[in-house]
Amino acid sequence: MSTITRYSDNDLIQFEALIVKKLKEAQVGLNFYKAQISELSEADQRKMKSLGDSSGFIESERLQQLSARQKKLIHHLENARLRIKNKVYGICRQSNELISKERLLAVPHATLSIKAKQSRITKNK
Repeated sequence: MSTITRYSDNDLIQFEALIVKKLKEAQVGLNFYKAQISELSEADQRKMKSLGDSSGFIESERLQQLSARQKKLIHHLENARLRIKNKVYGICRQSNELISKERLLAVPHATLSIKAKQSRITKNK
């Protein structure tokens, strides 16, 4: 019995459709955060800020972090699309075994199987 070393072309098409959907959602989120940052910046410029007014700064920092997180997600999803194009999508970078479909459906940009991810977490403790 032979072992499957990669996902079929049909599987890859399905995964790509999911990734494209996730990319669109992530881009909408990023655009939202950028708009919020812009609005907050404009509001801060219109009013004089007192030395004790840190709420605007805290909100701006929070939005910057959320924006950075969305950018990182978009980058990971774009890399996943490249792996699909190169037909290496879904292969664990640690064990070279296939990552389960369930995991890829939950985290389409995953590069580690659950087993590999858990072993990394255990090593870091």
